[in-house]
Amino acid sequence: MAVKICLLGYGKMGKMLAELASDFDCTVVSMIDPNQKDCYQEISEQSLQDADVCIDFSHPSVVLENIHKVLALKKNMVVGTTGWLEHLKEIKQQVQQAGTGFLYGANFSIGMNIFKRLVAEATKAFDRFPEFDVYGWEMHHNQKADSPSGTAIELSKTILTNSSRKKTALFDPAYRKIEPEELHFASLRAGSFPGTHIIGFDSATETIELSHCVRSRSTFAYGALQAAKWIKDRKGFYSFAEMVEEVLC
Repeated sequence: MAVKICLLGYGKMGKMLAELASDFDCTVVSMIDPNQKDCYQEISEQSLQDADVCIDFSHPSVVLENIHKVLALKKNMVVGTTGWLEHLKEIKQQVQQAGTGFLYGANFSIGMNIFKRLVAEATKAFDRFPEFDVYGWEMHHNQKADSPSGTAIELSKTILTNSSRKKTALFDPAYRKIEPEELHFASLRAGSFPGTHIIGFDSATETIELSHCVRSRSTFAYGALQAAKWIKDRKGFYSFAEMVEEVLC
């Protein structure tokens, strides 16, 4: 039976989810976007009544409110919007109280989630050789709403977890010498750049870089629709990385 989807946000990503839904045995039963004429204007019992799972690709300014409303109506949810992770503990508690299923991710690319595993292993390896310093940088188009990206933050956490030398991540310009225990992770916003994340390991004599570049927004739609199918009949609080881990294992 097809998974019935409600889309929260019907911009470029929402339209792509609607276009690709049938490829994943999903059916879009409603769209909610106050900026679109052909959509419901707000989250309500009526707008969610036919949905099995809500997928949120809205905006950081409204995502937290969306989550609260969907959980209050006890619907399972997939959240791809970033900018709310400082409320992770609070939302996890609310999911447990609602008895629903909730899956979130800073990046719904299967490739990025495998990329994070490679970054973890590379960090562990180069950590044994003090002559190598680790760094990161990312670039996106000039319409991206957040900087650094949620993916950059997650990659920095991966590095800090697996490095004995790096203790904190620095995303803003330092205007000073970078301290040895700081991981410098730079961000660029310009033009129409696709999402690109690079992790590098540099010494006086050589440089190694791991790179992930998104060539099409459809990769996030594929991941989100797979996530919707995965979370449909589950209860609990999950990350997209946990879903990918289950598949790999």
